[in-house]
Amino acid sequence: MVEGLYLEESLVDGVMVHLKDPKVQAAVKVKSEVVKLSQEFLRREGFVELLPTILSPITDPLNHDVFEVTIDYAGTRYRLTQSMIFHKQIALHAFEKVFITSPNVRLETPDNAGVGKYLFEFVQVDLEIKGAKREDVMDLIERLLVYVFEGVQESCAKELKICGVERLRIPSPPFPKVKYLEAKEKYGHDFEKVLSQKAEEPFWLVDIAIEDREFYDKLSPDGKTLLDMDLVLPLGYGEVLSGGEREHEYEKIVKRMAFKGSDFASMKWYLDLVKRYGLYPSAGCGFGIERLTRYICRLNHVKYTRLFPKVPGEISI
Repeated sequence: MVEGLYLEESLVDGVMVHLKDPKVQAAVKVKSEVVKLSQEFLRREGFVELLPTILSPITDPLNHDVFEVTIDYAGTRYRLTQSMIFHKQIALHAFEKVFITSPNVRLETPDNAGVGKYLFEFVQVDLEIKGAKREDVMDLIERLLVYVFEGVQESCAKELKICGVERLRIPSPPFPKVKYLEAKEKYGHDFEKVLSQKAEEPFWLVDIAIEDREFYDKLSPDGKTLLDMDLVLPLGYGEVLSGGEREHEYEKIVKRMAFKGSDFASMKWYLDLVKRYGLYPSAGCGFGIERLTRYICRLNHVKYTRLFPKVPGEISI
């Protein structure tokens, strides 16, 4: 009893120390402004905001290891939504442009605790555009980031100063583009980290290898890369956004799933819908609010952007 009580009190004390930290409070206010400005920009661009889907029989299988969370309810197995990629595609039957300020739960392995960019509960702004190409999304995001950075500089100067940032460096579109396979060949396995540390401005990593992404990203004519992209932040802050054009034809989706070794049974509902009703050509992306705020405030860990952060492997309330 004494040991359990001590652990509980220690956790509570840690929570209070964290949320009373002036830098945490400043970063949370900046994050709030980042969300507001992002939503404001997208609405002006004609996007319709959808509410997030938390549980679903289908969700993003991702391309890296996480612990899966499922529940059985009314005879159906539901999963915690790891991203709304499939729901975004389906939603284009109703609207041409959609976005979601979407909470995500991805139970990352504990070895990611000290990396600085991982939380197992986080929020991303997720968007999709009917009939769009990759370049359309890249242009949109570049304009969005300029809008957000200028807005944060104007409204959060006090909070930025608390974080040690005298003035934001506003990014200058168009951002540089780096080909994934060329960078990997030149710099090796940690090429993204190397390039991020060398960069002084955000840049796009494009044409990512087919093996390194999921089946829903559209295959390039070369058959080896995808019509997708990552946005990488400079100064070592790393990737903040992933997206691209989508596979929308049933036969190509099935072929790509077979290539990836995907679980067809878990995706039956999605496949049936695609086969019967089809999908529209589209492109989209999702960017992490906490990661973007971390970069803006020059923080060494995303946990400082939330009052109640969920760090992989750590006990959190």
